[in-house]
Amino acid sequence: MTASRFFANAYPAPLLDVEMAIRNLTQDFSLAFNTGNYDQAAALFSADGTLMPPHHEIVQGQKSVERKLVEFADAGYQDLRLETLRVENSGDVVVEIGRYTVTVRCADGSHRTDRGKFLATWRRLGAWRLLATSWSSNLPTSAGQVAA
Repeated sequence: MTASRFFANAYPAPLLDVEMAIRNLTQDFSLAFNTGNYDQAAALFSADGTLMPPHHEIVQGQKSVERKLVEFADAGYQDLRLETLRVENSGDVVVEIGRYTVTVRCADGSHRTDRGKFLATWRRLGAWRLLATSWSSNLPTSAGQVAA
């Protein structure tokens, strides 16, 4: 059996398509954030999608998500990098597990890097949309609060 035939049998195309779609959408989110297109990043959420940032209240709905992303950018968040580690799907629902790094520009002009993990739930509503996402820092609380 050739490698490509094994690959096709071991991982049916629809499952690979879902995983690739989620990985691509996650990169679209970080690109939109990094380029200041917060409306495009928020458009990846469902109409009632939920953003659950650490040390902040839950934010629900695309416009509220967009405002929160602007707040993060205004607070110095930049150069967001997302890496998908795992995609699990069941029908029209996907759970994505990954890790992130983000640089935070501090008021004194210095920069700090935060790194941690994220969990996202996607649902196919015609197109894949974020239902909810949350993240947490790997850094100790004093350093991690910078990233909150």
